[in-house]
Amino acid sequence: MFLTVAALAKSKSKYILVRMKSAAETGYCFNIRRLRLQDKLVLLRYDPIAKQRVLFTEKRKIRSI
Repeated sequence: MFLTVAALAKSKSKYILVRMKSAAETGYCFNIRRLRLQDKLVLLRYDPIAKQRVLFTEKRKIRSI
């Protein structure tokens, strides 16, 4: 019985999908995949609304991948 319970236990996924939001407060967002055990992301990417490179910070987890 113990072997069947252990075999049915679900493991956590390695990656999660997170939403990155522009620090320029333009409302522009994009989704990106990151490792579950990694720290929160901060990236320098192009914001087409502001028409320049700005910081994007991780705002929320969307789902596991």
